[in-house]
Amino acid sequence: MIRQFGPETGLLLIDVQKGVNVFEHWGGGSTGRRNNPGAEDRMRALLGAWRAGGLPVIYTRHDSREAASPLKLHLPTGAMIEGFEARDGEIIIEKDVNSAFVGTDLELRLRQYGITRLVVAGFFTNFCVETSVRMAGNMGYDTYLAHDACATCNRIGPDGTDYDPQVLHDISVANMHGEFCTALDTRTLLGLVSADAPAFERVQGNE
Repeated sequence: MIRQFGPETGLLLIDVQKGVNVFEHWGGGSTGRRNNPGAEDRMRALLGAWRAGGLPVIYTRHDSREAASPLKLHLPTGAMIEGFEARDGEIIIEKDVNSAFVGTDLELRLRQYGITRLVVAGFFTNFCVETSVRMAGNMGYDTYLAHDACATCNRIGPDGTDYDPQVLHDISVANMHGEFCTALDTRTLLGLVSADAPAFERVQGNE
């Protein structure tokens, strides 16, 4: 059984910024594309439930070190996607590398708020989401991945192979689930805001 989410459970939304949809940058040019077009709607559903339940919300905002990146806070593409504007009392973490924990005060802020469990969603599944989930699991947080509230873009391999974004997403989720986190769909996570989930089990490793 997975017990109900309470005030110890933070929703961590990773890099929900306009620049994630600059597909030509992330996908290697004109063939750039993304999976899971419904990811933002599922993230909004999670955000609404967390706010309605008075549970803690944390956002990361990526301010890339890379010159060509659209994820720079001074650019229009660095702004949050509509519907993800932070409210008073919600935590904003600015980062410049993949992990939400490296070079930030995220761990300190989580300790201050008494947060020991995390539900993670956002962009990109195989980059900043995966890096942050791996660290959260290693640091001992009870970590859940909202796998259908994440998305990524295609990638071009060193031999020129164009890897489909859904394949990359699925492999990334498979890498995380059962080792660094428990991956669940949004519907199940929404249910956990109001009740235990006796039909589901935690499968996080390294414990």
